[in-house]
Amino acid sequence: MAGLILAPGASAGRDQPALVAIDEAVSASGVHVERIDFPYRLAGRRAPDRPPVLIATVVSAAETLARTLRVAPRRVALGGRSMGGRVCSMAVAGGLPAAALVLVSYPLHPPGKPEKLRTEHLGALEVPCLFVSGTRDAFGTPEELEAATAAIPGPVSHVWIEGGDHGLRRKDDQVAGVVRDWIKGL
Repeated sequence: MAGLILAPGASAGRDQPALVAIDEAVSASGVHVERIDFPYRLAGRRAPDRPPVLIATVVSAAETLARTLRVAPRRVALGGRSMGGRVCSMAVAGGLPAAALVLVSYPLHPPGKPEKLRTEHLGALEVPCLFVSGTRDAFGTPEELEAATAAIPGPVSHVWIEGGDHGLRRKDDQVAGVVRDWIKGL
């Protein structure tokens, strides 16, 4: 793998501490990392853009990084935190070539609404997928996430951060180490 695109969660930008920690850890192992912002953040808005705009942003970033590195798009991994990771997974499910997906605190469902699963695209993911989540994440329990990701035909790895909530506060270094080691193992 030559590169990694990282997208932030809905309430954050490219300088989200978790993304910075992952960037530093993965870059140190020789992989080029690009952290991106979505258009709504660049425009100073709080509400996320519609999915087609978010997905187009990821596709453009991945294509640009592949061109910059002079590699095939399938040599670039995609991922991010919460909404950012979900959008990356939707882009790959929609046909964007990728080396792998790194999904930190995947938002399986809105808090308190386990019936509103965000899983319709998971069956189209054929690349290796890493899910890093807290054991106390209100957006999906370990059991719920493992059941949902069973639909993914590609290889799936789960790493559970004991006691972590959706924000995985004070766990950035641990998460970054997990991501770095998983990427090195691909």
